[in-house]
Parts: sequence; C-alpha cells; structure tokens
Amino acid sequence: MRKCFFIPMALIATVAISSCSSDDDTIADQGPQIDNPVTFVFERNGESSVNFSGQTTRVLMAEEIIDALKDNSLDADTINAMFAHVEGADDFSDLELNASDKSVRSKTAASNDFFSNNATDQALIRADFEGWIQTQVDEVYPRWGELASAGVAGQIADGASTRYITGKGLEMNQVFNKSLIGGLMVDQILNNYISSNVLDNFEAANDSETLVDGKNYTDMEHDWDEAYGYAFGTAQDLADPRPTIGDDDSFLNKYIGRVEGDEDFAGIADDIYQAYKLGRAAIVAKDYTVRNQQAEILRELISEVIGVRAVYYLQQGKAALEQDDLGGGFHDLSEGYGFIYSLQFTRQPNSEAPYFTKAEVDAMLADLMDDGENGLWDVTSETLDALSNTIAAEFDFTVAQAGN
Repeated sequence: MRKCFFIPMALIATVAISSCSSDDDTIADQGPQIDNPVTFVFERNGESSVNFSGQTTRVLMAEEIIDALKDNSLDADTINAMFAHVEGADDFSDLELNASDKSVRSKTAASNDFFSNNATDQALIRADFEGWIQTQVDEVYPRWGELASAGVAGQIADGASTRYITGKGLEMNQVFNKSLIGGLMVDQILNNYISSNVLDNFEAANDSETLVDGKNYTDMEHDWDEAYGYAFGTAQDLADPRPTIGDDDSFLNKYIGRVEGDEDFAGIADDIYQAYKLGRAAIVAKDYTVRNQQAEILRELISEVIGVRAVYYLQQGKAALEQDDLGGGFHDLSEGYGFIYSLQFTRQPNSEAPYFTKAEVDAMLADLMDDGENGLWDVTSETLDALSNTIAAEFDFTVAQAGN
C-alpha cells in the first residue's frame, strides 16, 4: 500500500518532481530552481543551516518523564516539575536538559492553528496530562506490589513483563506516552511549524535571505527544521534517519518505524522523509507552492501513522482479551487509548480541521471505557470493532490492513 504523492498536473509547468524522489537533481522549468539534495543536508557559506536542537531537547525530556512514571518512589510534584520544567531546575538526569529553558508542557497543545485562539481546550488537554500523572501516583503507586483486579489497581502479568494498571485497566504511563505523540509532536509539526499561517509571516525575510540574529538560517528555514526535529531529532544519522527509523525514541519516530514495518504501509517512512527534504529545499529556492504541497503530504502521512496505530492497538487488544490475556490486552488498549487521544491533533490535508475533533475523540474514549463500571475489564469485542471501523473510515486504509 505504498503511496507516492505527485504534484497536481496544473503545476507541472512550474515544477516537475514527486515527493518520493530522492535524487539531487535541480528542479527547474518556468519557476524557481529547487536543488533537492540526497539527504537532509542544507548549508550556507559552507556551514550547516539546519538546527532543531530544541525539539531534540523536548523529546529527551519526554523520555525521562515516561521513565519517571514507572518509578514508584516519585511523587506527583516531582513528575509535574519535569513536565513543566523551569530553566536550571534539577529535574532530569541529564545536566543539559536541566540547563535548558525548554519544557514539554509549554509546547503541548500549543500550535498556532489549533490553539492560539483556543485557550479553553489547551487548558483541558494540559490538565489531562497532569491528571494522568496524579492518577499514577495516587492510585497505581500505592498498590505497586499488589495484584490488580476489576476495580482495583495493581500489577498484572503480560507474558514475561509486569504491567501496572488502574482499577479500570489503564496503564497510565502508556496513556501519557502515546497521547504526547499527538499533543506535542504531531500538533507542533502539522499545525504549527509547517503551517502557512506561521511560515508566510517570514516570506519577505526568506526572499531576502535575512538570517535570524547570530544564526545561519532564516526564520522560515528554522521553522521547517523544527518540524523535522520532532520526527527525526533523535536519529543516529540526523541527515538520513531512515536506516534506524523506529529505534531512536519512544514517540513519533518509533511509530513511523512500526507502520513502515507493516507491508501494507511499506514506504511511508521514505515518503515522509522525502516530503520534509523537498519542502526544505523549496524554502531555500523560495518556491512556496512546492513547500505547501509537501506540508499537505506530511499532514496526510503523519496523521495516517496515528490512525493506523490506534486501530492496530484496538485490534491487538481485542485479540489478547479474547484469549484471556488480560495483561497483554490492557497494555495494548492503553496504547490504543493514547493514539485515539492523539487523533484530535491530526490534520486533514488542504483543510483547517483534524481527522477527529476533540469532542469526537472524547466520545470515542468514553465508549472505550463505558461497557461496564470497571472500564477495560468490561470492554467488549463489539465496542473495539466499532471504534476501529470509525477510525479507519476516515483514512485510506482498512481495519484489516492496520490491525495485523
């Protein structure tokens, strides 16, 4: 089911290339020349013009936060301080993270397009993350060494692993982790850094190649690079993350890799990479039509990653529960909960709308948890199939393709 996205025929007179190209050919016709490099390497005056260190920092902070959610010696204030880090605070094991003025909370539900005029939903979403931390500390930590049962928090076996769940079967560290993929990485990429509403503010400065003070990049170049950083900022090879895709962090990078590993979606990682690369090259060439086309490709494909994994975990959880594997089922469905939550941050291409609104997401999560008073302990296969079908219907894949 590999997709290759081509520029509409009406624009071929200006630009002749697809986003799936990995060539370094110069793209030229009647419009600007676009030098599309083989890898994500862009230089000015012999030095790199690429910088996404802030995104790498936040991903590394997020890694420590999800590790902290599995440390039952910690309290809620400590973990919340990590989430809302203040420059110089001793919140992390990495001294560079402690010295940073960045935080995860400040960029959660913080995109220009979805939240600049929506402080109400922003506050509700950030409160969700803080609430999940509190639930882990108040409900799960006190029963860390006790067996879970319906309505009672504790530990439950999942093969050779031990899961720690609430009385409703939710594994809160997984809920937090997977929800943050949408609330931080996807929202910032799709609805902020590649947004025309953001990038067009810098068109004149980019046209004149006016650099950010003390830096080797324009504002527009930097914003696009920051979008790249949320997907690939922890890669072993930052210029070409494809060889290790899925192995470099626990967030969007990981699940691009997981979807890539499904033969129904093979090629999606390269398509995402090529769109990032060509979009950046178009910015250098001052071709904002091609830039915008690549942004729409990224919206479709990155949103698809979220949709695929939501359905995947619902179906995997269903299969586990049907085999009476409660630990495995609750683990998968907790991941599915987070991916469903992340759907509200996706973005339909050529649209101002997500694939699912916050209200629709809230309703799906309520459906997941309300088959009985004990949440996932009571969820039915019929509910999991209905949710899977609802999600798949909004995307270009089937439940069977995503669910195996």
